[in-house]
Amino acid sequence: MTDLTSLTIAEAREGLASKSFTARELTDAHLAAIEAARVLNAYVLETPDRAREMAKAADEKIAKGEGGPLAGIPLGIKDLFATRDIRTTACSKILGNFIPPYESTVTSQLWRDGAVLLGKLNNDEFAMGSSNETSCFGPVTNPWRREGSNTTLVPGGSSGGSASAVAASLCMGATATDTGGSIRQPAAFTATVGIKPTYGRCSRWGIVAFASSLDQAGPIARTTRDAAILMRSMAGHDPKDTTSVDIAVPDYEAAIGKSVKGMKIGIPKEYRLDGMPAEIEKLWSQGTEWLKAAGAEMVPVSLPHTKYALPAYYIVAPAEASSNLARYDGVRFGLREPGKNIVEMFENTRADGFGDEVRRRVLIGTYVLSAGYYDAYYLRAQKVRTLIKKDFEDCFAKGVNAILTPATPSAAFGIGEKGGADPVEMYLNDIFTVTVNMAGLPGIAVPSGKDTQGLPLGLQLIGRPFDEETLFSLGEVIEQAAGRFTAPKWW
Repeated sequence: MTDLTSLTIAEAREGLASKSFTARELTDAHLAAIEAARVLNAYVLETPDRAREMAKAADEKIAKGEGGPLAGIPLGIKDLFATRDIRTTACSKILGNFIPPYESTVTSQLWRDGAVLLGKLNNDEFAMGSSNETSCFGPVTNPWRREGSNTTLVPGGSSGGSASAVAASLCMGATATDTGGSIRQPAAFTATVGIKPTYGRCSRWGIVAFASSLDQAGPIARTTRDAAILMRSMAGHDPKDTTSVDIAVPDYEAAIGKSVKGMKIGIPKEYRLDGMPAEIEKLWSQGTEWLKAAGAEMVPVSLPHTKYALPAYYIVAPAEASSNLARYDGVRFGLREPGKNIVEMFENTRADGFGDEVRRRVLIGTYVLSAGYYDAYYLRAQKVRTLIKKDFEDCFAKGVNAILTPATPSAAFGIGEKGGADPVEMYLNDIFTVTVNMAGLPGIAVPSGKDTQGLPLGLQLIGRPFDEETLFSLGEVIEQAAGRFTAPKWW
């Protein structure tokens, strides 16, 4: 029998339907793989008993012909999603051993469709980071390594545990969230597929908030088809989330393999940065050739406000974070550090409970929202955001179906290599991804090649609002042309 952990979701679905193996066997294979790969630190909580229970239930339903679209498929869940009766911490000390009495909408839909919970995945604390080094459980290790080197690399962030677990075959797919690139950047760093849906496509209810107008849940998977299968279960209207959009969820998988002939693909000149590595430039050109060969037409486009996206993002996101994180005060749940009075208790709890990066962003956010600075910073950043959104609208109004860009400015870097002395160095990793969140658009990262040291690189496709199907069709073209990439096993 093939190693069960190497199957895609689509292959596993067929195997389960044809009774080649059971959901229990599939789950046990993944639980064994998780145990053997703890050095990667991808999981912060393993749930083997719950997984076997869910697998048994899936087998029973499959036997009766009642299995859902994800029946028996073992998944990892980012520790930002509330899971009922299972510890959820956002990888922050301040949430302590918080056990939610409710289930996030996205995960409840996955369980409705028969998926199996393997455990909770590591992420940057409150999703604040681009390398998964800010987690209170320690950094995640990328299963990829530079050729001839034992340097441990970051998997990207904030959904580093999700990307690392999928790349190392420790789950068949994973939930993730994207506020400024936290699905697409780790996907690019680990040769996995990650899609950030249109804002409002997936419910945010039950997901620990970072920046509410930017956060969006999405899947990380091994292939474009697998991402489409997961996305269909994750998406949908939720009356509990007022930003959730009430439009029908299409069959995303049906878009895989559809012709892209005649589609117009925008190539934005503003994404050609000074000092951009030649290999990123080469990969971008290669991507245009693949899409041209499939019948798409490349058109130059301009997104003039791109250069303001990163500074505007790092005003809007921390401002919303400082507001969202005000609830962690030691009174209602999580960590409580004693003090002589209530103010001191608040101060001690927050000082001890939040890590450096979260404190930094709370301080920035509080500063830009304070009297005297609100207009100069926050209000101006929101105006810039409107202009960024208009840039994309103007492009799409000219008949452009999607926009092709690099996903990251480089391949994965070493743990501890960036951001130590200068946090801005780390923030620059989001340069190609934050515009998509600022404009509320869908974006997909697809593995497209390797750098000179054998590390994976990805390309990003940006789509029209609620047109994820086009991204899946185009992503499949790139995936077929580039081929699949698997991390050589060293752990």
